[in-house]
Amino acid sequence: METHSCTEATLVGQTDLAGFRSEARQLLAHQVPPEEVQWQLQPPAEYTDPQSPLASRPRNVARAATAIVPASFTRLCEFVVLHRDPERFALLYRLLWRLVHEPGLRNAPLDADMQQAQHMAHAVRRDVHKMKANLRMRLVRDGAGNEVQLGSYEPAHHVMEAVAPWFSKRIPQAHWAIFTPDRSVRCEGGALLYGPGVPRAQLPGHAASDDAWLGCYERVFAPHA
Repeated sequence: METHSCTEATLVGQTDLAGFRSEARQLLAHQVPPEEVQWQLQPPAEYTDPQSPLASRPRNVARAATAIVPASFTRLCEFVVLHRDPERFALLYRLLWRLVHEPGLRNAPLDADMQQAQHMAHAVRRDVHKMKANLRMRLVRDGAGNEVQLGSYEPAHHVMEAVAPWFSKRIPQAHWAIFTPDRSVRCEGGALLYGPGVPRAQLPGHAASDDAWLGCYERVFAPHA
């Protein structure tokens, strides 16, 4: 019976696109086929910001593939990695491998793998739109009397970090925070800081008191303040 060795590819967090591109580049360089790769997701640091080492990881796909892989696939990856399907990274690497070895795949929109990736990207785009349209913020005052806008949301996919910059341009208050079950984000004067998520049962709702909202804010971010 033929057996295959397994190569582990480690990513940090649920949306490590830069890590995926870096790992994929190395895997392609060593000609590791998709069926021999096991994708591992490690939890991210409790608090991260856009200037962290994670954010500066290499962002180029495999150099050998850059002349073959269409730009549309690179854009597709940006959405698919935000999907909640645990097999999304395996699917993307399989597609990348096939685009390199089967150039005709770019002209096969009915291919099963390509269709699955497109459907996942569409679901993520829809989730991004819903969060932008439906999130409601609560204006409260902290213990020092400063105004802070707080909101909670339960996205279907891992879209919070992708949507946060959009909110930073549209929320007038300099200080705000959004809580989701996966990750939370705080904005201080335009700078975004990502923190741990809040369990669904502990997310404050619109009927919650100001004290409940502030309590949630302090549990998530006060240790890092």
